[in-house]
Amino acid sequence: MIHETRVNAMIPRERVGVLIGPKGSVKSTIEQKLFVDLDIDSDTGSVYIGVKTSSPDPSSALRAKDLVLAIGRGFSPSRAFSLFNDDYSFDIVDLHDYFGKNEAEIRRVDGRIIGREGKARRNLEELTGTLISVSGHTVSIIGTFESVSMAKDALEKLIEGRQHGTVYKFLRKKRGQVKKEKALGLWEGSVTQLAKKS
Repeated sequence: MIHETRVNAMIPRERVGVLIGPKGSVKSTIEQKLFVDLDIDSDTGSVYIGVKTSSPDPSSALRAKDLVLAIGRGFSPSRAFSLFNDDYSFDIVDLHDYFGKNEAEIRRVDGRIIGREGKARRNLEELTGTLISVSGHTVSIIGTFESVSMAKDALEKLIEGRQHGTVYKFLRKKRGQVKKEKALGLWEGSVTQLAKKS
């Protein structure tokens, strides 16, 4: 198979089996849906992604890379597969950027983001409309561009030490603003169309 584009990704070795899936099912789903070939090195966690010449989308290698990285950062394949949706994007917040190599501080913040029995993470997902995975020193987010941006704002506040209640309140307010803006945009669009018709 000739490849026009090749990109590389690196995932933890313990996630390689999840990326491959039972009888290669996860790997083949990604390959078929995105017209790519995944060459996975089980010893190193290196993944080479080649776009098939038959691919209708030259950016599919980058989409496949996001999917591979999402699984590598702890998302289950079923949650990572939401990245097949063109409107969804993937982003990673690296706690090393905030705390350097201070593992104790990173574990403390991981705990704050996850919450007791995962409650804080579920609240963040619900209020932002995103999917969130906490793995080691990274917090990964899947969602629309707007929702990922909102989730990153919320995570930054938690990292800075703000109370959960304060962050949830901020998200509810932000969500209300977004709904108003969308409603206003729809209303303005329908007014413009009515004006054109008359």
